[in-house]
Amino acid sequence: MNVRVARGAAARTSGRRAEAWAVVWLMLRGYRILGFRLKTPQAEIDILAKRGDVLAVVEVKRRASLEVALETVTFDQRDRLRRAGAALAANRPALSRCAVRLDLLALAPRRLPRHIPDAWKGG
Repeated sequence: MNVRVARGAAARTSGRRAEAWAVVWLMLRGYRILGFRLKTPQAEIDILAKRGDVLAVVEVKRRASLEVALETVTFDQRDRLRRAGAALAANRPALSRCAVRLDLLALAPRRLPRHIPDAWKGG
């Protein structure tokens, strides 16, 4: 196996592990997990979670710092994720009254996960 393939496989494994930690973290905080790595026509949603009347589209990033995690999600990606969450909510009667929010759950080495609700307000 070449180095590039090995690095890609390691990154996918690390990403899946981060998403699993994020699911546990959200559940411990009262979120109901509705989906995990959901593929939609607009985007792939890492985690779809609900708490109260909020439908959270959660992007999970494992990076060296929170600042780097925030910067890695581009404006276009955020737009696609918001549209994906809105489309899912509109097509499921039980979710149609929910406010759709784009959250970030950042994981960094030797730190507790950091959940930022509505991480990119207005942007």
